[in-house]
Amino acid sequence: MDQTTTKAALVTGAGSGIGRTIALALGQAGYRILLVGRTQNNLEATRDLLPPGAGLVHVADVSDERACRAMVDAAFTRLGRLDVLVNNAGVGRVVPIAQSDGGVVAEAYRINTFPAAWAIHAAWDRLTAQGGGCIVNISSMATIDPFPGFFAYAGSKAALNLMAASAATEGKPHGIRAFAIAPGAVETPMLRAAFDTKAIPPEEALPPQAVAEVVLACVRGERDADNGRTIPVLAPGAKAWLAGWYREHPPLLD
Repeated sequence: MDQTTTKAALVTGAGSGIGRTIALALGQAGYRILLVGRTQNNLEATRDLLPPGAGLVHVADVSDERACRAMVDAAFTRLGRLDVLVNNAGVGRVVPIAQSDGGVVAEAYRINTFPAAWAIHAAWDRLTAQGGGCIVNISSMATIDPFPGFFAYAGSKAALNLMAASAATEGKPHGIRAFAIAPGAVETPMLRAAFDTKAIPPEEALPPQAVAEVVLACVRGERDADNGRTIPVLAPGAKAWLAGWYREHPPLLD
């Protein structure tokens, strides 16, 4: 693929679950992708599902600031450009407030919050210089309606919503768009590590493809009316509630 003409994306947490599905959707849409995660075998498995040459593996622990910034540098170096930054890596432990000590809270913010901020900052000057880009933060419905035990998790994910709003505001003159996507329960290994099928039956969980479709719509410009906003992604039964939420949360941008 020609690096100068083929659009490029970086996806964190690309070794499984939502991140893998987003990477596959972007690959099918013609993007070259830097696949970032901590486990090489998982990233290679994602790469092997992509069109030949579309995926490049980059092993990194994004909770380390230097590794996170090096990841962004690697995207521009190895892909030749960066058009889409998807901040997806995260951890979702269910811990009651009484047990949410400093270690629990620090872990949530170190993995869910800080890497997105570091990555956006590391990419910002180059995105403005190239005339734009799209940032997508994978947030959570817990930022709107937190499940019991999501004290640290919901707070750490809520920051992603405001980062997207800030990036959209500051990025508007430079052609940079930013979105936060807030899915409900998604059928992934992380979900099942926290909830069994009695707590959340499989039929009540979204498929990862539902999230990937919204990401792709944002990237393509089909959701530009939501630039800077948090976009809930819910099961069909929640449509009425979703409409009410949108009425109460007008767009942040003109």
